[in-house]
Amino acid sequence: MNNPTNFIWYELMTPDPDGAAAFYGAVVGWTIAPHADPAAGDMDYRMIGRSGGGNAGGVLALNADMLAGGARPLWIGYLEVDDVDAAIAAIKADGGAVQMPATDLPVGRMAMVTDPQGAPFYIMDPIPPADAPEGPSDVFSMTEPQHIRWNELATSDPDAAIAFYTKHFGWGQEGEMPMGELGAYRFIQRGGDMIGAVMPLMEGYPVPVWNFYIGVDDIDRAHAAVTANGGTVTSEPMEIPGGEFSLNAIDPQGAAVGFVGPRKR
Repeated sequence: MNNPTNFIWYELMTPDPDGAAAFYGAVVGWTIAPHADPAAGDMDYRMIGRSGGGNAGGVLALNADMLAGGARPLWIGYLEVDDVDAAIAAIKADGGAVQMPATDLPVGRMAMVTDPQGAPFYIMDPIPPADAPEGPSDVFSMTEPQHIRWNELATSDPDAAIAFYTKHFGWGQEGEMPMGELGAYRFIQRGGDMIGAVMPLMEGYPVPVWNFYIGVDDIDRAHAAVTANGGTVTSEPMEIPGGEFSLNAIDPQGAAVGFVGPRKR
């Protein structure tokens, strides 16, 4: 792939969008719409708004049929491709799988796939909004609160996963941090920008999965808000390179999520 891509959208799949709205509103400062977006048709799909304007992603309400079919609370990302059908064929040829076939929506053509180790993500050829036909997605930011700030893949085979994503999405892999007996925490880049890391599966990650870290204004305030609003902290705030702190949690509906930001006290 000549033009390396980034995640262009993030989606929370949850059985309780109103509960998620209360939780993420308190922890992050987002506003999740109280009703479905009319453009979503029969789906209960709601936009996540940042307090400073713009959308941070979307929320898909998991209905009874989806839950019966195996859907579970989950944060999932969208990677942009030029041709969804060609990308599906290439991903399948390298050992990935299709979870939702290519579908045309008002916002573009998309499909849900898994990488060869089983971590799910969407691929999408988006239709740019009329008011920003050339504007890039701004849902990811390395520095800003209320954006996704870090994309972390926990996988059963880091070497194979890195080879897969570098081949199909144009990423690079340079640099790592040792994790003792667990192996290495290996950084991934889009162009010259660091966008996340790949790590071996460890306790708390029973299957390969992408985990996303949401920017917050104050990690200690966010930590307190997680527990006060029904979430469960699974990894206490830990200092990361650069002096900020990250923590891991499970939201009240069961989706794993990370938060990252400064310590202000």
